[in-house]
Amino acid sequence: MKFPRSGGILLHPSSLPGQYGIGDLGPNSYRFIDWLSGSGCKLWQVLPLGHTGYGDSPYQCFSAFAGNPYLVSPELLLNDGLLRESDLEEKPDFSTGRVDFGRLIPWKLLLLERAFTQFQETDPVNLREDFAVFRAENSAWIEDYALFMVLKESNGGGSWLEWPSRFRKREEHALNEARQSLGQSVLKFVFYQFLFFRQWYALRDYSHKKNIKIIGDIPIFVAADSSDVWAHPELFHLDEDRKPTVVAGVPPDYFSPTGQLWGNPLYDWDAHSHTGYSWWLERFDAILNVVDIVRLDHFRGFAAYWEIPAENPTAEIGRWVPAPAVDFFDAVANHLKSPGSDGVLPIIAEDLGVITSDVVELRERYNLPGMKVLQFGFSAPDNPFLPHAYIQNCIAYTGTHDNDTARGWLNTAPKQEHEFALRYLHSSKRDFVWNTIRSIWSSVAIFAVTPMQDLLDQGTESRLNYPGRLGGNWEWRMEEKDLSDELMAKLSELNYLYER
Repeated sequence: MKFPRSGGILLHPSSLPGQYGIGDLGPNSYRFIDWLSGSGCKLWQVLPLGHTGYGDSPYQCFSAFAGNPYLVSPELLLNDGLLRESDLEEKPDFSTGRVDFGRLIPWKLLLLERAFTQFQETDPVNLREDFAVFRAENSAWIEDYALFMVLKESNGGGSWLEWPSRFRKREEHALNEARQSLGQSVLKFVFYQFLFFRQWYALRDYSHKKNIKIIGDIPIFVAADSSDVWAHPELFHLDEDRKPTVVAGVPPDYFSPTGQLWGNPLYDWDAHSHTGYSWWLERFDAILNVVDIVRLDHFRGFAAYWEIPAENPTAEIGRWVPAPAVDFFDAVANHLKSPGSDGVLPIIAEDLGVITSDVVELRERYNLPGMKVLQFGFSAPDNPFLPHAYIQNCIAYTGTHDNDTARGWLNTAPKQEHEFALRYLHSSKRDFVWNTIRSIWSSVAIFAVTPMQDLLDQGTESRLNYPGRLGGNWEWRMEEKDLSDELMAKLSELNYLYER
């Protein structure tokens, strides 16, 4: 697909407004699409949409294929007759400005269980046939995922690495016995996925009617505590007990003086190569059935990745290991390019951090747009993250989900960078944030994207994630009043002036 010059907003669905504890796929998501359309934006960028686990991070999910059931809209379940009004009257007194995952998750799972019971007992909107089709079409991953979630539930919610050996090592008789005795629970988790994808596909189709494309996200690595690693141990570097021998992260960088120890198991690329990268091709098919364009997180890891011994407490000690980059991307390109297509892959390369020449060559070989984050640019006039240095084939951002907000950055930036930023943008401190947005919108970058927090000129209190910090992340939510006509008109003017 060809990338037309466009502008857009980075906002994860969990950050949408609403009264049910977390942003979801209900009426406020449609209102947001309408607002985006009215502003002239053509892009909505989201984070990974998977079933969040450890730390509530969308980059640590229980499956690379499953959707997040916590994003299912109670209001839409009510409309379908899968919930009663009384079910929603019992909701906790949630904050509208933050997600309290500790209170949200038990309540949301209770609602989903009630919806499942209602579906089984009455099937109020005749979903049985659609449900059967969905289960069959997703059989390659959903049966393992659902059984994984049931076994996790029956083992007190703990990581599969601590399960009894017969389940951990997937002894066939033990799994068959579990499928028999826990069949209803397996069906329940399949149903939750059915609800998520049913609601998401409706929202995706609505966004297309409004001429808005969705940019999604593939984390390069999967969580250790995931159905992917449990079901496909041969694709990862694990020991005889199925525990990772080496894990992922990055060495010390801008974000952390000790590096980032992500802890994800690393791929056995030889094993993937022997299958023709089939697991990865299925993963690309799955995400591109959900979104239009995918941001490939930690792109540099496809050229070489930082390998850390599993027992290490930080990411400082490790080694760079080359990955089969060209062989892998040739397989992806051949798989994704349909006959008669323009040959452009629907992929954005997240090429931030310490980027070496081999990473640049890989990105350019497949003509993938990279990322430019203005917030990284205010050190000197020759900084490549400044708009005058952009090339057309890039995606420009004021900041990302891992940054402080633009206002928060200005308030804490070193004096030299603070002063240079105001000089570069010919801006007062008061107008700084809007001028950062104007700066990337007016650039040659094919896409210009700003986080919703920057569009709202919010400070550090609205930051979404602190890389390397445990807890307190992914909680920010916008308010319903934030989707104002005044802000929509202001953004519309930028999209008009700069042909986005």
